[in-house]
Amino acid sequence: MSIQQDRVQPQRFELKYIVEERVALGIRDWVRSYLDIDEHGATRPNLSYPVHSIYLDSPDLKLYQATVNGDKNRYKLRLRFYENRPNAPVFLEIKSRMNNCISKQRSRIRAEAVSSLLAGHLPEPGHLISQEPKQLVALQRFCQLVNELQAQPRTHVAYLREAWISREDNSVRVTMDREVRTESDPVARLVPEMTSPVLVFGDRVVLELKFTGRFPDWFKELVRIFGLMQCGAAKYADGVTRLGAYEVSHAFSLDDFNPAAQTRLERIDRSVTGALRRNGQVSGNLSPILTKKYS
Repeated sequence: MSIQQDRVQPQRFELKYIVEERVALGIRDWVRSYLDIDEHGATRPNLSYPVHSIYLDSPDLKLYQATVNGDKNRYKLRLRFYENRPNAPVFLEIKSRMNNCISKQRSRIRAEAVSSLLAGHLPEPGHLISQEPKQLVALQRFCQLVNELQAQPRTHVAYLREAWISREDNSVRVTMDREVRTESDPVARLVPEMTSPVLVFGDRVVLELKFTGRFPDWFKELVRIFGLMQCGAAKYADGVTRLGAYEVSHAFSLDDFNPAAQTRLERIDRSVTGALRRNGQVSGNLSPILTKKYS
């Protein structure tokens, strides 16, 4: 199965834990007695494949605030990709939480359609990788939420995922995410390279136990034997907190400016820099460190 294909659990329960690497290696040995390694990571170093997500949010970071406030019913919007090559798909994902239940909708489109979609246009038929009804419904819902929120790209989150899956079906899944890192990305570059990432959870591993039915008995044993303590581990929200909510909501790329806005920024830059230079507080210009978007 290609990494481009869906193996998502549309609705599930999930429990999260943050563990040290030595504990994660012990859990790997335990889990392999019950589950099989996901084929995407089977031949890769540390049994892990890379995952990249561009998270979207409103100008006032409404989705971030919902997580921070612990709202029982909330959702996230993200663009997920795995490969950096021509024609690789981008997954449009809505991850919703209602009380303790997680549901996910997603649709696949071609990467060249993303900028148009973020500008408020529905993808053309040629941009769709699948005409499957559930994917078309997910696409329509994703675009609706983006429009309602006036959502734009906010951060790029990346990590290495080790995934174990049930042998008969996909009802049980265990994932361990390492090197979780994030940075502001207001333009959705859709490339795996990051310029100045910060580690969200340090060198610790995010363990997730996912199941669609009842909590498996061997999950209970795993939690007891390794002394696991359930906790929150929201990659987007915790990443925004690390970066600074104000910095994320006001981040911009100089390449995004139209000429008029760029001229205005240069005038502001010259004015502020001149005042500071006269007081002996700065040399050079301020453009590389300005973080507020002027209009």
